[in-house]
Amino acid sequence: MINDLLKGMILTNLETMFTDVNTGVTSVADNVAQTPESWNGSVFSMIQTLSNDVIVPVAGIIITAVLCYELISMVTANNGFERDGEETAIFFKFIFKACIAVYLLTNTFDIVCAVFQLGSEIVNDSSSTITGATSIDVASTIQTMFNDQFSSMDTGELFVFAMETFIVKFGMKIMAVCITVVLYSRMIEIYLYMSVAPIPFATLTNREWGTIGTNYVKGITALAFQGFFIMVCVGIYAAIVTDVVSSVDSFTLSSALWQVGAVTIVLCFALFKTGSIARSVFNSH
Repeated sequence: MINDLLKGMILTNLETMFTDVNTGVTSVADNVAQTPESWNGSVFSMIQTLSNDVIVPVAGIIITAVLCYELISMVTANNGFERDGEETAIFFKFIFKACIAVYLLTNTFDIVCAVFQLGSEIVNDSSSTITGATSIDVASTIQTMFNDQFSSMDTGELFVFAMETFIVKFGMKIMAVCITVVLYSRMIEIYLYMSVAPIPFATLTNREWGTIGTNYVKGITALAFQGFFIMVCVGIYAAIVTDVVSSVDSFTLSSALWQVGAVTIVLCFALFKTGSIARSVFNSH
């Protein structure tokens, strides 16, 4: 009776162990491929309203100061108009820069959305190649291939293995939560970047102040490409787990179980590292 009870507990743990992780992993492609507008329309509308009504006026003050500084710098560089024939060229150059600055400021939200749309297209293009089958039924495979070994276990071994499956199953639930945290935190960070977009864009046309805007553009590009790195992590996870399952004959039931659990933990840590990897690639601070 005790053996049957332990076997039932083990089988239940094996059958449900990867359900949460598989659900989280298979939803990664759908989440990272979505644009900020499609991910949550109400949040996107709120961020857009805040950006237009609250941040744009502040950006207008900043762009006025930047353009005044730019004009003063041009006049100073020209030695106070002491060189003949260059006054008109300077003002044309200033007007051209001012027009570009105003255009960038008035179209900031569209430009930022276009960057994340590009990231979404990259993820969509890569998903067909990277994710063949991320939802892998590891539990039933292990159960089938180790049926004889499972049946030959005594009560003590069954109890120990039941505890192992319970611990790994609990760890899998934590990993599923971590996957959700990574996906949601990335989208929240995207919305935060979008909410203040007009301020860094107001500095782009000035050489000294432009580093603020340049670093901002690098930051949103890194966030857009973070989705691609997440997809690569999921693809690596699927490939490694498939290899473990295909070579499961060379393991004991316990070691195979822990190896698959370890791969899932590595996936979690890798997902948390995707943000810093993307920033290092694009040299964003």
